[in-house]
Order: sequence, then structure tokens, then C-alpha cells
Amino acid sequence: MEPSENKPIIVVKNLTARFGNNIVFEDVSFEVYKGEILVIVGESGCGKSTLLKIMIGLQKPSAGQVLYQGTDITHATEKDLNLYRQNIGVLFQSGALFSSMTIKENIALPLSEYTNLDSAAIHQIIKMKLGMVNLAGYENHHPSELSGGMRKRAGIARAMALDPRVLFFDELSAGLDPVTAVELDNLITKTNEALGTTMVIVTHELESIYKIAHRVLMLDKEAKGMIAEGKPLELKEQATDPRVKSFFLRELPSAPDEQRFYVN
Repeated sequence: MEPSENKPIIVVKNLTARFGNNIVFEDVSFEVYKGEILVIVGESGCGKSTLLKIMIGLQKPSAGQVLYQGTDITHATEKDLNLYRQNIGVLFQSGALFSSMTIKENIALPLSEYTNLDSAAIHQIIKMKLGMVNLAGYENHHPSELSGGMRKRAGIARAMALDPRVLFFDELSAGLDPVTAVELDNLITKTNEALGTTMVIVTHELESIYKIAHRVLMLDKEAKGMIAEGKPLELKEQATDPRVKSFFLRELPSAPDEQRFYVN
């Protein structure tokens, strides 16, 4: 679905992240609109995953705020953070499924932790979520018994267990074959269209970006911040910043002293 551009669900204000004396990025500001798929891109080491962890509430920034529907999660109490976590779903690159548990047990974890549902209701939700990701009948399998793509889909089912308003994905297609990656892209777009779920996704896969992204935000390691923001095709066709062109056209960047500016 097209995002409601006048209704930001997350507002990031003047965010800075540093480790010791090393500044990862600074003064990063943007909004995530209700119902949109925002994709974060950039070279390795530019801070994409760090930004995602701060937005999730797993890491504190050195400065700045992340507001979820007006609540500042960067300075929230543990109670407010728990409420926030009930409204988001997260899937990291590894999938983060517990290998000793079945797929059913993995998906049941957030339901058991954050709800008072009985076992019958939890079972029905698990069945429904697995059906949504085309894994019906695999609830009693362990992660080791599934392919890489199936584990990612199981991870998505767990991230969706609480019907979150926002889903965060970190390199969802990493390590997958092209066919499986396309299947995941289709799952993401269908979920967004059917449920209106807002998504924030870190990826470097161009084909996925063009297919799933409503908007792209690009970070740069050298600039230590944002260098571009806009629709993917507009960035591809209109960018003059050599770093943006290099990413979207897969060309070598121009000389470093060439004029650079933001694309909006």
C-alpha cells in the first residue's frame, strides 16, 4: 500500500551514534510513514544495522531521539519499552531462531511473554502465521531441518506473531539464492499490501530495493550520515552525487572533489 505521508509513525531526530571516539553517524533525521516500506542502504560500516538497533530500542544513541507515535523510546522506561516491543517485530540477518526449539515453540515465545492467551489461542495464531508465510505443516520441525529461505520465513512468522504495526528486517535476503530472495520480496509486498504493516528494511540487494521500497534512505561511511533520500527509481535516474550513482548504477564513483548534494 502507498504510505500515508502525513502520518509518520516513527520520527528520528538528530540521531548520533559513536563508539568511543569513533563517530558512526551524526545528526541523522527522518520520518517513517504509516504503511510504507522504508529501505536503508549504504556501504559496509556506514551504520545501517546500528541505526536499526537504535530504532528498535536495543541500543542507546549518543544523542538524538527516536519517537514512536510521540513516545521517546531512546529515553523510555522499561515499561514503555515493553509496550513498544509489543508493537514491533524484528528479524535479524541470522534469523535468530532458537535451534533447540521447534518452529511452533519459537513463534509461541512472544505470545507467551506479552499476552495472556491460552494454549489453544496461541496454537491458532501459530497456525495462521505459518500459513501466511507458506510454512503450514512445519510447526514441529526444528530450524536445522529447514532450508535457509524457510528459516527466514519462520523468522518472519515469529516477528509477525503479535500483529505488529512496524516490522524491522536486517539483510533479509543475505545468503539466499535468487529464487528464494524473490519469494521473500513477494511475501514482504503482499504482507504490506494486505495488512498495511509499516516496514523498515536494511538491504543492499538492488533488485529487492526496486521491487519492495516505497522510499530509500542512504547512509555514507565517509559523510557519517545521510547523503540521499527518495524513491528508488528517482535516485537511480536523477542522482548526481557520485556515491549515490555508484550504488544505484553499480558504477565506480567519480573523483572525490566532484560536487555532491542530496537527492530528495
